[in-house]
Amino acid sequence: MPSKLIRNKENKGLPARWRYKHGAYYFRVPDGLKAFWGNKSEFRLGKTLDEAYRTWSEKLDFQRNAKNMGELFDRYALEIIPKKAPKSQESNKISIRKLKPVFGHMLIESVKPVHIYQYKDMRGREGKSAANRDLEVLSHAFTYAIEWGFIESHPMIKNVKKFSLPANDRYVEDWELEEALKVASPFIKAYIEIKIITALRQGDILSLKLSDLTDEGIYVTPRKTKKITNKSLLIEWTPDLHLAIENAMQLRRKDNSPWLFHTNTGKPYVKEDGKTCGFKSIWKRFMTKALNETKLVTRFSEHSLRAKVASDMEDLKHASKLLGHTSEELTKRVYRRKAEKVKPAR
Repeated sequence: MPSKLIRNKENKGLPARWRYKHGAYYFRVPDGLKAFWGNKSEFRLGKTLDEAYRTWSEKLDFQRNAKNMGELFDRYALEIIPKKAPKSQESNKISIRKLKPVFGHMLIESVKPVHIYQYKDMRGREGKSAANRDLEVLSHAFTYAIEWGFIESHPMIKNVKKFSLPANDRYVEDWELEEALKVASPFIKAYIEIKIITALRQGDILSLKLSDLTDEGIYVTPRKTKKITNKSLLIEWTPDLHLAIENAMQLRRKDNSPWLFHTNTGKPYVKEDGKTCGFKSIWKRFMTKALNETKLVTRFSEHSLRAKVASDMEDLKHASKLLGHTSEELTKRVYRRKAEKVKPAR
């Protein structure tokens, strides 16, 4: 049988984790709470029992007023995550489930960069992209911890770096798109026509309603930022855009459906949670057919067409506005994938 933990005679009757040594009373600090006990493994409470209890009581009052990471994650999940796009919500919830068992018991002020790097290394073994997503959520939670008055400084900014990942630099050449369109269904052709003119995200195209088609142009409130800014785009009409919309209208099978693109039952391809599983299956079959029946040798994602539009536009500012970005730097860094042309020295 395992032996029972026997306390020294002088420690009997003392609270848990207390002990008497060298003529004073000490408290053995649990992991994660050292920041509130002078960053010490053992904290000196006092020479006498009365002094020790006074110190103990003062520290407990201070500790009770502090917030732990578990409470921070709960508030973040309740107040902040619901404001994000459906895909971001799903991703953030996964990150919270990963972060909470590791950091949940720790007081917010006790979390140091070394703890975050330890988590990064551990989570990185499962996947660097997933680890980076977790770090983004953790960093955002700390930002709100400052706003809510829990802490005064951010432990990650300028202290913790994410994994460096290779950039997605896939640029779809004109000939590749032409080859793929040879075997595209009328539905995919109509969809791609609108995509390469508007550069809208997949969910935004599949969410277009007939009521969004106005005399001025197409009104779009990007799903990704809808709950945060509710800012809309008005994409003005051009002859090519008019033709693309007309081609899509000819494919409609349910006159009473409010959606531009709809299923055979008149429902949208985008579900309430933002998922587009049906469309993704259609796109996958389209790519497989293009690889098997045309000269296309490397598949491209639907998202790569958005980058193609940004890359083909000469004016960076115009491209950034069309993509709905608040920063031209984001457009340049992520979506401009063509090689930069430079003149030789002579």
